[in-house]
Amino acid sequence: MEKFILKGDTRLAGEVEIGGAKNAVVAIIPAAILAQGRCVIHNVPNISDVSILLKVLSEMGASVNFLSKNTVEIDTTDTINPYVPYELARHLRASYYYLGALIGRCGRASVSMPGGCSLGVRPIDQHIKGFESLGASVSIDHGVINTEIADNLVGSHIYFDVVSVGATINVMLAAVRAKGLTILENVAKEPHIVDLANFLNTMGADVRGAGTDVIKIHGVDIMRGCEYTIIPDQIEAGTYMIAAAATGGDVLIKNVIPKHMESISNKLISAGATVDEYDDSIRVRRLGSILPTPIKTMSHPGFPTDMQPQFTAMLTRAEGTSMITEGIWDSRFRYVDELARMGANIQVDGKVAVVQGVEKLKAAPVKASDLRAGAALMIAALCAEGETEIEDIYHIERGYEDVVDKFRSLGADIRRIDVPDVDIPAAL
Repeated sequence: MEKFILKGDTRLAGEVEIGGAKNAVVAIIPAAILAQGRCVIHNVPNISDVSILLKVLSEMGASVNFLSKNTVEIDTTDTINPYVPYELARHLRASYYYLGALIGRCGRASVSMPGGCSLGVRPIDQHIKGFESLGASVSIDHGVINTEIADNLVGSHIYFDVVSVGATINVMLAAVRAKGLTILENVAKEPHIVDLANFLNTMGADVRGAGTDVIKIHGVDIMRGCEYTIIPDQIEAGTYMIAAAATGGDVLIKNVIPKHMESISNKLISAGATVDEYDDSIRVRRLGSILPTPIKTMSHPGFPTDMQPQFTAMLTRAEGTSMITEGIWDSRFRYVDELARMGANIQVDGKVAVVQGVEKLKAAPVKASDLRAGAALMIAALCAEGETEIEDIYHIERGYEDVVDKFRSLGADIRRIDVPDVDIPAAL
């Protein structure tokens, strides 16, 4: 077992470089199947989710080679096996993007039900609705999602009952190879949706309207390999922005798209930070107190749910009371008990958390329950008195590249340690 050890009372200062967007790359890697050729993808983050998705590709029959640390070559010219086994699928939610890509490439797919962070019920009914509207049959047998088309995918007009990032991506992946026009309404508009659309278009697809409420896709018969660069990671950037503000620091976050950060920047300003935007970087600093700030998570362009735990961690030190409303996931507040171990005063009622700021947080042994919860605990640890141990750090490394080195470069006292597993004696 590995742990992070962080010493608190740390003021972050300096510069940090943001990597490629996790939420974009986990859709773009499966999308490469559609090319039936060679894709070279730059700015690929070195995270465990990427490693798993690339391993899936290799086991399907694709050729995968790293040309550098952050550039990967994917060649899907050869025959692809349209099956994703449970042992790989169970590690991350994004494994289900192989459904849409495989339907488009092979006309059939079998993908084990996905895993990933446990944030509440995440049904795939909207995915299934989209696939069936395009002419695919879908069944779930013993935990495996099976899809198949009788002849060709056919364009259709699809209205999603709820805004779903996953369903928007999955149906886009299938629809680019459907005959005729597909119109998707009530779609997700996140930056990684736009990035996927740009990647698909670079491969020869015809996708229009990504980033708006309606996406129109004219199906194509042939898609080709390409060279493409992933956008910067909005959530990684936001995490370092909040860490800078939480610690009263002064950090320049480089390789960002400031437009993507607006909802986060605005809330940081409300909380007492100074945010300066440049062409491809943002500087965050805080001199005064942390001010209580209400947060409500929403679909883009609203405040992202993936930033809620980190912001809540900062607000535990605010001078006053903040109300956090989670508008996306049912179980996003599971990390609150861990912050309470560090002295935070948070009361949760359903999807609402009331955060009463405290003067000090104190170090304690804590455990990451999911990816963003882990990032929140790191921010809290940087602000706390003493030395905090964080367990289950594999969650954190699913989405943060070189997180130890990056925090160290900003002055954090952080290290990773190996801890022998403890054998628990059997009951007598």
